[in-house]
Amino acid sequence: MRATTTRANATDRMTDTHAAHRCSILIVDDDAEVGELLRVTLEAEAYQVACVRNGREALNHLRSHADTCIILLDLMLPIMDGTLFRTTQLKDRSLAWIPVILMSGTPDAERRARELAARRLVKKPLDLDEVKQALSAVGCCQARPRRATEGGTIGI
Repeated sequence: MRATTTRANATDRMTDTHAAHRCSILIVDDDAEVGELLRVTLEAEAYQVACVRNGREALNHLRSHADTCIILLDLMLPIMDGTLFRTTQLKDRSLAWIPVILMSGTPDAERRARELAARRLVKKPLDLDEVKQALSAVGCCQARPRRATEGGTIGI
């Protein structure tokens, strides 16, 4: 009987952990105003949000914060652009599983989003409702178990 109680308590703790999880978003955009607007908007939607200005800072953040669930990535960045960041992220097995929503106003954004295996594309100038819809469509990867078939490009 004691083993049953212990298993039940472990299950309750796992359920509590998933219920208490707040999806963590990393915004990678060199425009401070865009970053701040996204941060305020998404925090109001109960997301945890961190902002960095380039791909190198994004890699450093991801390697020191294991709780990141989704990345909002601009393509045009200083120091390390969005393309180089995403290529590097996909080569790192500890980071490759984190889905990316690409943000770009370039004419070839859809093609580049497909090439970079972005889960969604949100065109700039940003529509905050589109950003929230993209986040909802991708979903929080840490709030549910990952399946072997997850990943790939969808919604572009």
